[in-house]
Amino acid sequence: MENEPLIDEPLKHELSVLYRAEGRHYHSLAHIEAMLALADDYRASLHDPEAVEAAIWFHDAIYDSRAKDNEARSAALAEKKLAGRTDAQRLGRITAMISATATHELPHFDDENAVRDAALFLDIDLAILGATADAFDAYEQAVRREYGWVEEPMWRAGRSAVLKNFLARPHIFHTEEFRQRFEPRARQNMARSLEALEA
Repeated sequence: MENEPLIDEPLKHELSVLYRAEGRHYHSLAHIEAMLALADDYRASLHDPEAVEAAIWFHDAIYDSRAKDNEARSAALAEKKLAGRTDAQRLGRITAMISATATHELPHFDDENAVRDAALFLDIDLAILGATADAFDAYEQAVRREYGWVEEPMWRAGRSAVLKNFLARPHIFHTEEFRQRFEPRARQNMARSLEALEA
C-alpha cells in the first residue's frame, strides 16, 4: 500500500480532464503545473512531498464559480479517490489542506511537520499574487473571465473585498521563504488592482 504512488498516471489523467473543462481560464491544468513546479523547488523543505502533491492535484478539481463549496467538494473527491492508497491520518491531512484553500488560513494539526507542509502548500497556491505585474494582471483577467456571469459592479465589490481581506492580514504568506520571495510584490500587485477596481 505504502509503495504505490498516491497519484498515479491514470488518476492524473482523470483529474487533467476536469482541469481542462470549459470555462476554466485560471483554475486550469496550467495552475496545477505551476504549483507542482514550485513544490518541486521546495521539495527539500517538505516533510511529505507526495501528500502535498496530492493536495495540489485535487485542490481545484471541483471548480464552479457559482458554487460556495468547491473546496469541500474537492476534498471529498480526494477522500474518495485516494481511499485505500494511504492511511486515514495521512488522507485526513491531505483533505484538510484542500479545505484550507477556502480561507487560506492554516489548518490545525498537532504535528509540526504537517503544519509546515500545509503552510508551504497554501503559499504555493497564492504565489501568483507575488508574480510579475504582467503575470498578475493576466491572472486577474483570467479569474474575471471565470466570473463572466457576474455584473461589473458586483464583481468590483466582491473582488475588492477579497483583496482587502488579504492586504489587512499581517502576512499574506505563511512561510518565511515565501514572505521574502513574494510578499512585497504581492502587496504592490494587490494594492494596484484594488485602486483600479475602486476607480
